Amino acid sequence: MFRMKTGSSKLTLVVLAAGLFVASSGCSRGTAGAAASPLLEVRVVEAVQKDVPVYKEWIGTLDGLVNADIKAEVAGYLIEQAYKEGSFVKKGQLLFQIDPRPFQAALDQSAAQLAQAQGQLAQAHAQLSQAEAGVAVADANQRRTQLDVDKYTPLAKQQAVSEQDLDNATQYNMQAKAQVIAARAQVETARAQITANEAAVQSAKAAVETARINLGFTHLTAPIDGIPGIAQLQVGALVNPASPPITTMSTLDPIKVYFTVSEQEYLEFSRQFATQQLREADLRQLKFELILADGTTYPHTGKFDFTDRQVDVRTGDIRIAALFPNPGDLLRPGQYGRIRRARVQPGAVLIPQEAVFELQGTRLVALVGSGNKIAIRPVQLGETVGKEWIVRQGVKPGDRVVVEGLQKVRQGMQVDPKPFEAR
Repeated sequence: MFRMKTGSSKLTLVVLAAGLFVASSGCSRGTAGAAASPLLEVRVVEAVQKDVPVYKEWIGTLDGLVNADIKAEVAGYLIEQAYKEGSFVKKGQLLFQIDPRPFQAALDQSAAQLAQAQGQLAQAHAQLSQAEAGVAVADANQRRTQLDVDKYTPLAKQQAVSEQDLDNATQYNMQAKAQVIAARAQVETARAQITANEAAVQSAKAAVETARINLGFTHLTAPIDGIPGIAQLQVGALVNPASPPITTMSTLDPIKVYFTVSEQEYLEFSRQFATQQLREADLRQLKFELILADGTTYPHTGKFDFTDRQVDVRTGDIRIAALFPNPGDLLRPGQYGRIRRARVQPGAVLIPQEAVFELQGTRLVALVGSGNKIAIRPVQLGETVGKEWIVRQGVKPGDRVVVEGLQKVRQGMQVDPKPFEAR
C-alpha cells in the first residue's frame, strides 16, 4: 500500500477502484488453469522535473488611458464642428464652436462697466486730494487764529487792547477749529467713497473675467491628445451644461486593458512575497501578451498598471489593468482580447496528459513500482504545459507513469512496462 495525504475520501475512492479491478480479474484467474497468463504490456514514461514556462489567460477589455467627455459649459447653438471624426487631434485644438455673439456682448458690457467704475474711483481719489488740501488750509487758519488769541489774552489783561478784540479773536479761532473738523470729515467721506469705488472696480473686474471665461467656453477644445469619437450633437443643436456629452475622446497610446482575476489567484500571487516591496518589484517586471479577436498575438508586450481597490462582492473577482503600447492606434476602446502571462515555474514535475484518468471526480494515475506492480494514486494537478500536466502532489520525479494500457491495469497487478514512444 502507499501513504495518502489527500484525505479519507480520496483513499476510499482508490480502494473502491482497486476492488473493482480485483473483482473483475478474479474470474479470469479462476479459469486460467495451470498455465501462467502472459503479463500485460503497458507503455510508460518517467515523470521529469524541470523549469517550465506556465501561461495563464484572462479575458481583457480595452479602454483609453484617459477618456474625456466633451460637454458644453454655457448655453448656445453649435455653429461649427472643427474636427474630422475618428482623426487624431492635439490638446487645445478646436472641436466645436458655440455661437459667441451673446457672450462677446456680455464681455463688452462688463468692460464698459469696469471702465465706469475705474473712472468713479479716479474721481473719488481727486475728491480725497481736494479734501486733504482743505484740511491743510483749515489747519493753517486755525493756527493763525490761535496765535491771535494767544497774543490778545495778556494784552487784554493789561488793557492794551479792548475786550472786544479778544472776543473777536476767540470767536474766529472757534470758527477755524470747526472748519478743521469739517474738512477732516470730508477727507473721511472721500476715503469711504474710494473704498466703495474700489469694491465696485473689483466687482466689475470679476464680471469681466466671468464674461471672458464664458466667451472662452464657446470654444470647445481638446483637453488631451487623442482621438474624438462620433459627434452626438450636430451643428444647429442647442446645447447647455445639462446636455449630454457632444462627443468623447480618448488617449490611445498607451492603451489600457482591464481583466479580472479570481480572489484565489490574487491571494496565491500575493503570498509568494515576504514584503510589499518585493511584491511591487515583481509587479513592475511582469510582462503580458495580448491575443486579439482574430487569434493573432499583438506584437507589443504590456506591463502591469494597477490593481483595483476592492474585490467585486458579486463575482469574487478583482480587476487588474495593464498598459500596452499602441503605435498607429491599431487598438481601440471596446475591443476584447485574451491577456496572457508567462512565468517560469522552477522544478515542475511533468507527466503526459494521457496518463491521467478520472474516477468520480478524482484524478488518478497508474504508477509502475517495484516488481513492476501497479499502484493507483490520486494526484493534484496544476497548469498544463503543452501536452503535459504539472503535478503538484502524488508523483515524484523518476516515477514510471502508465500512458497506454490504463483501461486494463488493476491495483497490485504485475505488468510488462515498455517505453512510451510519442507519435
